[in-house]
Amino acid sequence: MNLRTAALICICSLLLAGMPAHASLPVALGNGEKLPSLAPMLKQVRPAVVNIATYATVEYANPLLADPFFRRFFDLPVQPRHREKRPQSAGSGVIIDAQAGYVITNHHVIENADSIEVLLTDGRKLEARLLGSDEQVDLALLQVKADNLTAISLADSRELEVGDFVVAVGNPFGLGQTVTSGIVSALGRSGLGINGYEDFIQTDASINPGNSGGALVNLRGELVGINSAILAPAGGNVGIGFAIPTEIVKVVADQLARYGEVRRGMIGVEFQDLTPDLAAAFGLREAEGALIARVVPDSPADKSGLKSGDVVTQANGHPVLGAEDLRKRIGLTPIGQVLDLQILRDGRSRNIEVTVAEPLWLRVPGERLHRRLKGAVFQDVHENGEAVAVEIVDVQPATPAAEAGLRKGDLIIAVNRVRIRSIGEMRERIRRSSSPVLQLQREGRLYFLRLD
Repeated sequence: MNLRTAALICICSLLLAGMPAHASLPVALGNGEKLPSLAPMLKQVRPAVVNIATYATVEYANPLLADPFFRRFFDLPVQPRHREKRPQSAGSGVIIDAQAGYVITNHHVIENADSIEVLLTDGRKLEARLLGSDEQVDLALLQVKADNLTAISLADSRELEVGDFVVAVGNPFGLGQTVTSGIVSALGRSGLGINGYEDFIQTDASINPGNSGGALVNLRGELVGINSAILAPAGGNVGIGFAIPTEIVKVVADQLARYGEVRRGMIGVEFQDLTPDLAAAFGLREAEGALIARVVPDSPADKSGLKSGDVVTQANGHPVLGAEDLRKRIGLTPIGQVLDLQILRDGRSRNIEVTVAEPLWLRVPGERLHRRLKGAVFQDVHENGEAVAVEIVDVQPATPAAEAGLRKGDLIIAVNRVRIRSIGEMRERIRRSSSPVLQLQREGRLYFLRLD
C-alpha cells in the first residue's frame, strides 16, 4: 500500500467517524442474543408499584328541607342527611413489605381521605388502613391484607451519584401504570418550600401528576426514592422531578409502623446561620455552616462537649450550609441514634458524636389523631416524669375541633371508657374504633365527645 492510498483510507475513516449518528435500533446481536432491554427488571418491579384512590365522605341535604320554618309551614318531617363517598385523588404507592402488607406513598396523596383503595397490577382492589403519615417529609404508610404480594428491595440512596440511570414507575394522570427513564440530575436538593424536611433526589425522568408516591428505581430494580413532586409552571413535566431518598424513607416508614408518627428528637442547642460578618469575626474563610448560639445545660449536646461558638459544617456526612440544614439533619435522625457532627472550633476541625434525645414536651396536631380533631394541639401531661393524661394546649377557631366543642385546657382521660395516659395510647384507642368516644375533664367536670 503506497502513501497516497493509506492517506485516502485515513481521510475516509475520519469522515465516517464524524458523520452524525442516526437514531436506530442497535445492530442485531449474534447467537440469538436479545437486544438490551429494561423489561426483565421491570417485570420484577411493576407488581410492587400500586395505584391508590382515595375517597371523602360528603354529607348533603335539600337546603329547603333543612329550613325548620319551611318544614313547619308544609308540616314536613325532619329529613335525614345523606352521605356519599366521592373520589378525592389518585396517586401511586410502593409495597415495601409483602408479609406485613406495608405500602409507602406520599402524605398529600391520602390527606383528608376517609377511605383508601389500593389497586394491584393483577387487578385486585384492596381496602387500605392508614398506619400513619408525616406532612413534614410528605410520606404515609398504609397497610393492606392480601396474599401473594410483591415487595421491592430498598437500595441505599447514599450510594447514588449524579448521572446514574433511574426509572420512574407510577400512575400519571390516572392512565394506569407507566414507566419513564432518565438520570439523577442532582442530589440533596432543598430550600424548595415543598416539605418541612427536604433532601430530594432530582431527576429528569418524566414525573407527572399521579406519579406521586410511585417508585424511583435503579437499573437493578431497587428502590432509591419515592417520587414526590415536580417543578413546572404549567403543572406538567419539564424534566425536573423530585424524589424522597430511601435513606429518609426507611427511617420514616419504621417510625410510622411503630408509633403511627415520626418522633423527632433534639440535642439541646440553639443555632443560627453563619453570616459573612460572623464568619470574619470567628476567623473563618467561608460563611458556610450553622453557628451554635447556646447549649442547653445537661442536654445531649452539653454532655457530648459541644460549646457555644462552635460551627457545625457536617452532620452524618452531609454538608451543613446553614441552620436549616442542621435542623433537617437533627429532625431526620431517629431518637436514640447518634448524630456525627463535624465542627470548627478555634479554627480547628473536630468530630463530636451526640445522641438525639426525646423532647420533654411533645406536641401533636389533632389531625394526626382524627380528622374531627383538626385544629387542636395535644400534649402529654407529666407528673414525676411519667405521662398521666393528654391536654389540649390550643384550639384554633372555625376548625373541626372547635366546632366539636373542644377547648384549650381540656384533659383527655379515656377513649371508649378505657383510661389513657399519653398521646400514643390515645391514638391506638382511636384507631381501634370506627366511632371513638373521648372522655374529657373540664374544670372538675366530665364530658363525653363522640368522633364520627
